[in-house]
Amino acid sequence: MFTGQWQTGGGEPIPITEPATGESLGTAGSATPEDVNRSATAAAAAQKQWAAMKPSERATVLRRAGTLFEEHAQEIETWIVREIGGVATKAALETHIAAAECFEAAALCTAPAGEVLSTDQPRWSFARRRPAGVVSVISPFNFPLILSIRSVAPALALGNAVLLKPDPRTTVSGGVSIARVFEEAGLPAGVLHLLPGGGEVGKALTEAEEVRIICFTGSTAAGRLVGETAGRLLKRAHLELGGNNALVILPGADLDKAASAGAFGSFLHQGQICMTTGRHLVHESLKDEYIAKLSEKAKNLPVGNPAEEGTAIGPIIDAGQRDRIHSIVEDAAAKGGTVEAGGEFTDLFYSPTVISGITAVNPAWTEEIFGPVAPVISFSTIEEAVEIINSSQYGLSVGVLGDVGLAMQVADQVNSGKVHINEQTVGDEANAPFGGVGDSGTGSRVGGASANIESFTETQWLTMRSEIAPYPF
Repeated sequence: MFTGQWQTGGGEPIPITEPATGESLGTAGSATPEDVNRSATAAAAAQKQWAAMKPSERATVLRRAGTLFEEHAQEIETWIVREIGGVATKAALETHIAAAECFEAAALCTAPAGEVLSTDQPRWSFARRRPAGVVSVISPFNFPLILSIRSVAPALALGNAVLLKPDPRTTVSGGVSIARVFEEAGLPAGVLHLLPGGGEVGKALTEAEEVRIICFTGSTAAGRLVGETAGRLLKRAHLELGGNNALVILPGADLDKAASAGAFGSFLHQGQICMTTGRHLVHESLKDEYIAKLSEKAKNLPVGNPAEEGTAIGPIIDAGQRDRIHSIVEDAAAKGGTVEAGGEFTDLFYSPTVISGITAVNPAWTEEIFGPVAPVISFSTIEEAVEIINSSQYGLSVGVLGDVGLAMQVADQVNSGKVHINEQTVGDEANAPFGGVGDSGTGSRVGGASANIESFTETQWLTMRSEIAPYPF
């Protein structure tokens, strides 16, 4: 753990294991709830001095951090490949976006800090943005660097201190790498704390008295608990949760390109992405040909150790998640579905899988599988497609492939935080608002100046008169 200096922490050491080989990569220290409480107190004290620094000085730290992510990209990417089983291109995407997040955040330091309000009174009236104080960031394993830094960087830039808890399975990629970068970038000691651990540490990060904002990325079930606790304690919770995202293939779409987009959306990082394409919704005139092309893609994607060149599909994060994926696939087949490709595994390597012949109530269609599984059903009209998309409790991302006019009709009617026309469902940019609706979370809470300023600051009303106001008392 890191509190301004590196410590072992009071918790049990966390084993770091390579999913592809089972090899031990070392151990990491872990925090206890008592460590969290001490860090929260220290962070609150350090935050005041950090917020009082010149905006240009804070911006310099953020820009330096972005440069360090670029300079040390290869080292960090090696950890992403080995610690979580991401292929090289996925690892490179993480370091690229991490740098971009820091550069974007640097601009927040000198962004307008409020607005001048009109008033009937003989005074000046302002609404100004002030740092919230201490922010807790709890991030998952699947894109550990991106899903940590996208909250850490803007929170710091806007004058807050941060307590960071990555998933214990990705302590290095999602935590140590960030703490080391900001340490070298010149962030004052005590402003960023790395507190690895399990659920008890996450609970303490939510409940600590000094914490005003909790940024949680993870499952919907865990997010509900975080939100309930935050509500009881009158804290703000920004929740980015699960997804079961639909890719719509409209009549007349180019099926070769559509199958490529569908394969990328479902199989990138073994489907372990909140934005993964979990539902393929194909016009009835194209269904059979699309299934055939998508299945051919699935059968020919190289599966293996992501550290080896040419690998497209790496391992599932652990055996528990692999077994859950396989049980959903087997259940789909037992209920009348046809496994067109895949449906098999060796160790933690699950083959890319395509399932047809299921209904819209099959768990393979309704649940977030978080694995390389592509269920396909058909639709006949745009109205039917929209109804099927909106029948999900999730609302994170939708992709629509084909005629732009028809795609716009779909976009205007679906309940989703993101809609991508002629792109698949997975996409992220540092300056774009990110979030979902329904069981996918509490809306766009990061990405771009507006969302970040709204998420990591408080609004203060400030008035000013030229002299003391007269009162009738």
